[in-house]
Amino acid sequence: MDSGSAINLFGDNAATMLSVLVFLAAGTLAFAVMLGMRARDAVRRRAARVGIADDAPAGRRSLHFSGLKAAQKLIDYTTKHYSSADGKDIKVLRRRLIEAGIYDPHAAAYFFIARAGMAVGLAMAVFFGLPLLGLHAATSFWLFVICGGVLGYLLPSLFLDRLIAARRLEHQAGFPDFMDLLVVCADAGLSMEAALDRVGRELGMSYPSLAANIHMANLEIRAGRTMTEALEHLGDRLGLDEARSFATLIAQSDELGSSIGDALRVYSDDMRHKRLSRAEEKAYSLPAKLAVPMMLFIFPVLFVVILCPVIVRLATGNWG
Repeated sequence: MDSGSAINLFGDNAATMLSVLVFLAAGTLAFAVMLGMRARDAVRRRAARVGIADDAPAGRRSLHFSGLKAAQKLIDYTTKHYSSADGKDIKVLRRRLIEAGIYDPHAAAYFFIARAGMAVGLAMAVFFGLPLLGLHAATSFWLFVICGGVLGYLLPSLFLDRLIAARRLEHQAGFPDFMDLLVVCADAGLSMEAALDRVGRELGMSYPSLAANIHMANLEIRAGRTMTEALEHLGDRLGLDEARSFATLIAQSDELGSSIGDALRVYSDDMRHKRLSRAEEKAYSLPAKLAVPMMLFIFPVLFVVILCPVIVRLATGNWG
């Protein structure tokens, strides 16, 4: 095919010819980029085989490295800002993070960055998603955008609340067993420090979070804190009134010189009765909780099964 026939072929449709040229140019560019990436990967594999680290200045000028560096600067700035703040809200947030089992020093910064990012992200998602669904009304559109931003702002707090509730349930379930094992260790003649260490190792499989907090209390005692201070910090980390009462009990027994074994035995019985009371309370509340599901899902089915034959016979007039 000569040039004249090509001009005659595309002369009537210049847009088609332009599209073909753009497609060829894009394909050529993509093929060249792919070849460059493959060559770079091959060089990296060879360098890894000979033990050469990829610390070239070009790597430091890459977009990935710049993004990581900017994110680290943002985290460091946020951590420095909120670590120096001593407001009531910051103290409450730190306590909640500890109760959730998050001990990272950058946890507060991660929380605020996640909250801001979720708020902006959900608001933008709603802003660009609602037109795709055909919702263009001015009032309802901006209302949905605001609701999306508020929801994104609250999601990290809700997630943190779920973590705290789950860990608190584990601590509440394992604390009576912790007290029973302490009584056994006290009767065996172990000191309080040795008993805590032994009980923490025994509870590692059943209640890992409780065992980790007991281990931290042991580390505080070895670092020079008193038993009372370590147990008070343990109660704050567990978030249980029973643990705080236990710390007060040990402190009072130490001050008054009474038998710690007898005090532990009485308190252990009290913890066991409280756990039994919680189980009975859940059992007694079960019929009330089942009332609504039965009314919504079980009773309508029963009515249909009972009345369906009568309705069929009324409709057909067959009573034989």
